[in-house]
Amino acid sequence: MLVDALKAEAYRFSLNRVLVFISVLLTPLLFALGGVLFHWITKTNGDKAAQAANLPLDMPAEAVNLADALGFAAAGCANGFVLICVLIAAATIYAGDYRWETWRLISARNDRISLILAKVGVVKIIAIVSSLFFLIASFIFMLTQAMVYDRSLTFAIEGKELGGAALTWLLSYIRIVQFTLVGLLAAVLTRSLLAALIVPWGLGFIQSLLGGVGPALLGMDPTGWTLQLLLPGLAYDTLKAAVAGPLEAPMTAAVVWKSITGLALWTLVPLGGALVWFKRQDLSKE
Repeated sequence: MLVDALKAEAYRFSLNRVLVFISVLLTPLLFALGGVLFHWITKTNGDKAAQAANLPLDMPAEAVNLADALGFAAAGCANGFVLICVLIAAATIYAGDYRWETWRLISARNDRISLILAKVGVVKIIAIVSSLFFLIASFIFMLTQAMVYDRSLTFAIEGKELGGAALTWLLSYIRIVQFTLVGLLAAVLTRSLLAALIVPWGLGFIQSLLGGVGPALLGMDPTGWTLQLLLPGLAYDTLKAAVAGPLEAPMTAAVVWKSITGLALWTLVPLGGALVWFKRQDLSKE
């Protein structure tokens, strides 16, 4: 029954081409085009500065390592713009049946848990596909850098770096899903598409402020239990930093476990709460 619900939900989403474009293609496309423009402007300004200083324009340059795109894409595929774009799709998926009053039509054909998990499954697929396109855009960024600066290409990566990129991508994927699950809980509690959009965005904005200047202003330790549990974005950044380098003070194993706990709670609690509330919800008028 879950497979049937997943297929149906994925088909419904695929028909909304505007939503597919926004959630999957918009950010990678802007990044790729922006990268071309960035390299061209930087090269032009650099050549002008070199001419003004009577420096040669054909100085030897280091080759562009395409493998760097793997780590770059893994760390950047959960940036703020991606989160918002995927959230737009997630909010529509989670609250669309409330908006169009179609729950009473489909809830009779499948169990409620499967219906909700199918929606979550489609959002997970969106997160994966979005990150893959962001990886392609990262390769385009590197390729255009080599073309604009007339530099050679290489591809060299060690096993440790590849493992770090894979683990960072997993963290980014979890972060995207966690962010959208707050929208799921908001959609089920309020039956509102607007709330499914505003609540995660507003909560994320407040948490970003607290994670930025909050510790200094409030005199709180950013590696302590309080902030690591309250701020999933901070927990995500902490785990990314732990993957990027060796554990040193204040980045200890204890802090890593605090971050894992915080990110896990912000993922599982909204999902569990939405499932419990939706199972008891009256859908006779939805």
